[in-house]
Amino acid sequence: MAKPTPGITVRHRTGCTALREARCPCGPAYRASAYDARSGKQLKRTFGRLADAKAWREDMRAGIRRGTIVAATSTAGNVGEAVDEWVVAARAGTVRTRGRKPFANGTIRAVEQSYRLRIAPTFGGRRLDRVTLLDLQEWVDGLDADGVHASTIESSVLPLRMVYRRAKTRGHVAVDPTDGLELPQKPVRGTSRRPPEPKALEALVNAVPAQDRPVWRLTLLAGLRRGELLGLRWADVDLDNGVLHVARQYAPSDAEFKATKGRRERDVPMSPTLAADLRAHRMASGRRHGLVFGQDGVRPLDSGKLQGRADAAWKAAGIDRVTPHVCRHLYASLMAAAGVPLERLSRYMGHSSIAVTFDNYGHLFPGDETADATLQEAYLAGLDHRLDHQAKIPGPA
Repeated sequence: MAKPTPGITVRHRTGCTALREARCPCGPAYRASAYDARSGKQLKRTFGRLADAKAWREDMRAGIRRGTIVAATSTAGNVGEAVDEWVVAARAGTVRTRGRKPFANGTIRAVEQSYRLRIAPTFGGRRLDRVTLLDLQEWVDGLDADGVHASTIESSVLPLRMVYRRAKTRGHVAVDPTDGLELPQKPVRGTSRRPPEPKALEALVNAVPAQDRPVWRLTLLAGLRRGELLGLRWADVDLDNGVLHVARQYAPSDAEFKATKGRRERDVPMSPTLAADLRAHRMASGRRHGLVFGQDGVRPLDSGKLQGRADAAWKAAGIDRVTPHVCRHLYASLMAAAGVPLERLSRYMGHSSIAVTFDNYGHLFPGDETADATLQEAYLAGLDHRLDHQAKIPGPA
């Protein structure tokens, strides 16, 4: 008879004759348990194989010793209730990022939207501690099979990661089922973006209503983010020297002006065409102060209506739509094709480092391998010549 394994009990079906026979006819199950002294409770789980039960028990005991796993101390609610609680706590600032910073309003809204669109129909009413890694993996695999983009799947999992991290810390669940979740691989950065060709720029601008053309030309030729475009003031526009000073942005969701992303102010050069367009727009608006775009220089432009008017115009003209984000990619393409060095493009786009620019747009800067090989050959030839020359110089007597 096999020796008992500490912390693991063998469970048989009712009526099993294992005690009277050498072999068990029912196929026993193995219940593993690990005691958490902090909560005074046991973590328990049943497995079909003894090896799985042993491995799980060792993982739990190690987690308990490190303090990363706590036995549930209260009854877990369902996933929907947990998401609601997380949103309230995030807005109050009592739940924060791993760096202990408050969650941005945009992140909180993304959690709400992702939960409502994709998580609620499947897991909204499920008890928090009854969702398993297998449940989530099958759900993710189903989204992938339906053709949902890898980035969308990743953002759909975000609310679950947030909620379970908090629930585990508070002792509402013992195991985070998002640990070990395998997501579809996202395309390499820079390879999936397909901005319109530079030659399509004029067609895009000319198709929209006349009053919106200065906005779209600035978006296409300056590479500003949507919020930066909405927050641009005439005081930030130097038409004489052809420079835009990007110092702030407007967040429509918060209805407030704030610092640019990363608090990085920057100067962006304007082409003569763009400067002429803005000069004409200033004369037509009759304003030299306040916001560049908007009804009265105080209230920002409604970017949703701007996009809607453009979408309708482009559809009627048979032109593929673009957004301010896509326009940034077109701007990068134009600057790269014009020969602007990568480090200057990084500054103009307001990236945190040149590495970010290279990850996104490095494919737009192909090297001339033939020319570089020729430079190497010329250097080596020159090096050999210098060495030969030095060898012929007589040394001191």
